[in-house]
Amino acid sequence: MEAFWLSLVMIFIAELGDKTQLVALTLATCYNTRVVLFGIFWATLAVHVFSAGIGWVMGGLLPGDLITFVAGISFIIFGFWTLRGDSLDDDEDEACKTGVNPFWIVFSTFFMAELGDKTMLSTISLATTHPFIPVWLGSTVGMVVSDGLAVVVGRMLGKKLPEKSIKIGAALIFFGFGAWNMYQGGMHYNLLAWGAGLAAVALSGALFLLKPRLAKQ
Repeated sequence: MEAFWLSLVMIFIAELGDKTQLVALTLATCYNTRVVLFGIFWATLAVHVFSAGIGWVMGGLLPGDLITFVAGISFIIFGFWTLRGDSLDDDEDEACKTGVNPFWIVFSTFFMAELGDKTMLSTISLATTHPFIPVWLGSTVGMVVSDGLAVVVGRMLGKKLPEKSIKIGAALIFFGFGAWNMYQGGMHYNLLAWGAGLAAVALSGALFLLKPRLAKQ
């Protein structure tokens, strides 16, 4: 059960301010909230069965301390990703379509938006060090709860959510969780290994946080 609750909480946090959460908010303006959440649940269940499977296979092939160390780096990277934030593509922003069953519109839109997304990659990282089924189910429930909360609160507040505060809080949790995993996995590593890990963290921070600013100039 520990892996289930950990996956639920971490994916809940990863989804805060994520692109797929914005997709959920957009779809909820077109269709019934229950239909949106039902479509999100099944789309997430489908995507994360592959994510958890990939992580589970990787976890069986690599040394445990290395997996924990690399997973810690990946969570810090997800923290930078969270701070940068996401935006919708034109096809995702115009997801409201007619003539098709709303469930399948939500399912297909959310399925495609989730491929390669932060929450999918977070699920892979979690599954490298935890059992497959609890991670799969926990990550699915965590995403549905996060998106459901965003839809309800967004409707109540007219989508005016405290986006900046949410991003900072979620990123700090990712940084803390990532740092702890790096410490646990790399406590016996030499300075060279730690230097490589910290360099990867610094490079990812620069890419995620500086690139958007340069693009605006």
